[in-house]
Amino acid sequence: MFAVLKTGGKQYKVQSGDMLRVEKLAADAGEKVQFNEVLMLGGDKPVVGAPFVAGAAVQAEVVDQIKGDKVIHFVKRRRKHGSKRTKGHRQQLTVLRVTDILEKGGDKSGVKAAMGAGSVAAVAVAAAEAKKPAKKAEPKKAETKKAEPKAEAKMAEPKKAAPKKAAKVEADDLKQLSGVGPALEKKLHAAGVTTFAQIAAWGEAEIAEFDEKLSFKGRIEREGWVAQAKKLAKG
Repeated sequence: MFAVLKTGGKQYKVQSGDMLRVEKLAADAGEKVQFNEVLMLGGDKPVVGAPFVAGAAVQAEVVDQIKGDKVIHFVKRRRKHGSKRTKGHRQQLTVLRVTDILEKGGDKSGVKAAMGAGSVAAVAVAAAEAKKPAKKAEPKKAETKKAEPKAEAKMAEPKKAAPKKAAKVEADDLKQLSGVGPALEKKLHAAGVTTFAQIAAWGEAEIAEFDEKLSFKGRIEREGWVAQAKKLAKG
């Protein structure tokens, strides 16, 4: 007895025990699949479907998922600025072993229906399985008991007072020093000098450092900023 089945847009004539390579199916190796689109049953009394034989089915076992031979696709455009393009392709295939041909009872069989890997039906089944909510693991009783005293301890701990921010020192008007304008005042602020008290505390080392750092060229000593700053700091 033989059957003519349809899968992947192709027709195959099969008998029980035949090895078959078809377009890739959504099934793993070792799984059993069933083809319900049977076009014809052959034997003592051949039956031709219209288009399929009602209740007939072909069952098979998935042996392996493979790739077919490489096919080279070459395109060349003969133009002034023509182009060439080469593509290689290996079709994905499923190797099957036909186990049984059913004349009747195929619709009631519990075997997984054969579906193409990229078919609408296979995608819908995969989407339905993905939407199933995962079961949440119930917490162990021992863990819940241990967690309770920790939570109580946290509630009992007094909140630590936030550290007080240091009071901001108001900057003096450094433009009161002779020879200091807005531009020089900005330079001094950028260097961290904002009060008369800071300038009044300068010694020879600090004067030389700021003279070189800010390119004052001896202005600090020439204008007598330290003496002026001492008087201004006293108010």
